[in-house]
This record gives sequence, C-alpha cells and structure tokens, in this order.
Amino acid sequence: MIVPSETLLLLIDIQGKLAQSVCQPELVERNIQKLIRACGILEVPVLYTEQYPKGLGATVAPLKELLGDLAPVEKITFSCCATEPFMKQLRLFNRNDILVAGMETHVCVYQTSVELLEFGYNVHLVTDAVSSRTPENRDIGIRCIEKAGGSLTSTEMAIFELLRIAEGERFKAISKIVKE
Repeated sequence: MIVPSETLLLLIDIQGKLAQSVCQPELVERNIQKLIRACGILEVPVLYTEQYPKGLGATVAPLKELLGDLAPVEKITFSCCATEPFMKQLRLFNRNDILVAGMETHVCVYQTSVELLEFGYNVHLVTDAVSSRTPENRDIGIRCIEKAGGSLTSTEMAIFELLRIAEGERFKAISKIVKE
C-alpha cells in the first residue's frame, strides 16, 4: 500500500483545450482537485506537466490555483520520462510510488506510466482521474497500463490509503474533501 513518505502525485497535461475535449471533464477535474487538496494535507508532493502549452493552453485555472507556486514541466514528448527536466525533478523527490492522473489515458498517461514502470517506479493509476477524448481510448489505456504492471486505484481509495486512520484533524479535513 502507498504511504505519504514514499508517494508523489503526478498530474499529466490537464490543459485548457485538451481538458475540455475529454470524456467526463468535470468529474475528472473534480477528482484531481480532491487529490491535490488531500496530498497537501498529507504532505505528498505534486509534480505536473504541460504538453506544448502554446498550442494546448495552460493547466486549467481551478487546478493551477490549487497548485500555487508550483511550476509545470513543459514537454513536447508524449512520455514525461522522455523529457530530461521532468526526470531530474522526479528524481529529486526520491519517491517510489507514483500516483498518476491526467490526460490522455491512451497517449501521455500510458507512455509515461509504462516508462516509469521500466525505471522501477510503482505506478498507481487513479482511474477516475484520467480521461481521453473517447471512452474506448480511456479504457484501452487503463487496461494496457495494468497489463504493463501498474496498479489501479481510485481517488477515494488512494486518499484513504494514504490517510490510514479515521481520527484526528487530518481525517476531518480529508473527510470534508471526499464528501464534496
């Protein structure tokens, strides 16, 4: 199971034009907001990317606001791992368990997840926080990541797995987030 001290939340390409064209964009964005907020409470670092922001736009405003001063890693490669600044940042965190969310499941999320697995990271795909322009592409991306060795999880499952105990101020704050 994942623990905060070993986990990093990776958000892939949740950008303007792309974010509006995927299946269930509001649900995906809401779940990613929950993940960001919960990770803040649980002291889990966040790393995020933007695919060719000049063309696709910046990270959607509600998420960008939650991410505060964090800067995105810009890329043009589909796999985040093929961008050296991304790999440098990832290594600095020294975390083995990567919670993966973002877009599109069958392209950037899939290629990144497979390469992370090849590099020895444990990939935990947050299935209700990923999407593609078609349900078929989303589903095939999820299946292929699982077949490659990634673990499947959901927003609530990951958050409660990181939390582990139903008491105290963290639990109260997390409960409010989950119930929204």
